[in-house]
Amino acid sequence: MTAVSRTWDQLTLPGKAIAILLPLLVFLTAGAVITIVLLGGPIWNAILDHLEIVRMLVAVLALVLIFVPFAFVIIYMELKVIARMNLRIGPDRVGPWGTLMSLVPGLKVLVKEDFTPTKADAVVFTWAPVVVFATSVMSALVLPFAPGLYGQDLNIGLLYFFAVGGMSVVGLLMGGWSSFNKYSLLGGLRSAAQIVSYEIPLTLSVVGLIILAGTMSLNTIVEQQSGWFTNWYLFRQPLAFVIFFIAATAEANRTPFDLTEADSEIVAGFATEYSGMRFGFFFFAEYVNVFIISALTTILFLGGSNAPFSIDQIVGWLNSVTGLAIGTPFHVTIDPGSYGLGLLFFLAIVPVVATLLLAAPVYLMRSKTPWWLALIVGFVLFNLIVGGLVFLWAYVSFDWIAGLLWFLGKAFALVFVFVWMRGTPPGCGSTSSWPSPGSGSCPRPS
Repeated sequence: MTAVSRTWDQLTLPGKAIAILLPLLVFLTAGAVITIVLLGGPIWNAILDHLEIVRMLVAVLALVLIFVPFAFVIIYMELKVIARMNLRIGPDRVGPWGTLMSLVPGLKVLVKEDFTPTKADAVVFTWAPVVVFATSVMSALVLPFAPGLYGQDLNIGLLYFFAVGGMSVVGLLMGGWSSFNKYSLLGGLRSAAQIVSYEIPLTLSVVGLIILAGTMSLNTIVEQQSGWFTNWYLFRQPLAFVIFFIAATAEANRTPFDLTEADSEIVAGFATEYSGMRFGFFFFAEYVNVFIISALTTILFLGGSNAPFSIDQIVGWLNSVTGLAIGTPFHVTIDPGSYGLGLLFFLAIVPVVATLLLAAPVYLMRSKTPWWLALIVGFVLFNLIVGGLVFLWAYVSFDWIAGLLWFLGKAFALVFVFVWMRGTPPGCGSTSSWPSPGSGSCPRPS
């Protein structure tokens, strides 16, 4: 036991997490496989009988797993983009190009003491950040990320989004009231007042869009914006877009509507008494909300997962101009089983030959280049080419992959705008180790 305990003490925090989670994951996977093998029939029948419920549970789990890296990507964007705007380098030590620096604040709040004030309502105090985070995940269930890639397609999807998203006010009030601190209570009331106030223009701004669309189903709204970018509701409802974006900025507690956290004050609003991971959950939820608000804006005004151009119309125009019968070979079917043993020889020979062919110019152009370094460069170039071809094949063969790429591109472009707004002088405030949405970052005077 001494050797085991000594080894455990020498592990880092990520090492300890992996040592715990990896055996647990193997155990759960083995248990799931054994359960499906032994009770496969009844389990599959139960799944088929309650398919909608299973779909919702799988969608919730997928959203939780997806939003975790999204939040860290946004944190890294704030660290790096604002640094560049302030003529600083930003993080460049932890991980390649400083990409792992966004994990540091999360690990920091994870290892800090999770303290509960003596006279606080412990149950409400604990559940407040859970309510705030849960509302973010539940509101995203109706967001269509790509064709066929959504949690639920409700005919009142937009109403559901606003109704569930508005429940975050309850979590903020719970955190402020349960802390048994007058500053926290005032901060919670102020947060609720801001969010409730800006929900009115947020919901009213889309009334004209709903009248044009004739539905509140987000999937149908996206479908009606297909074709060229001129069909987007941004150009048909420009005033609604401006009002919606301003109100959405306040809903996400972004600069200059960062009164919720009140980072420029001595106390931190509703989160004054929070520490540890419960504190982190509040602001983790705010980063998730930044992406969700950007995603909703993309769906309502920027065409969602639709490309800004129509491939079919472009091909038709080329046919009319050139007089050629150009088809639309954008769906390629590959059947590996039809190639038989030839596929194995292809996979065994082509990578080696291609690596040598790509490494030869590198080795011949510079006589001092070692042969092994040229092989590494050739291998990397080969993988880049293959990866690009696979990506191109997937893009043109699967609508949901192409739609997901366009959707994420538009959504993160709006996230960049939010970060850009925070990096401007009106958002100046204190800088903290946890890059919370309320804290500003200002250029130093020259």
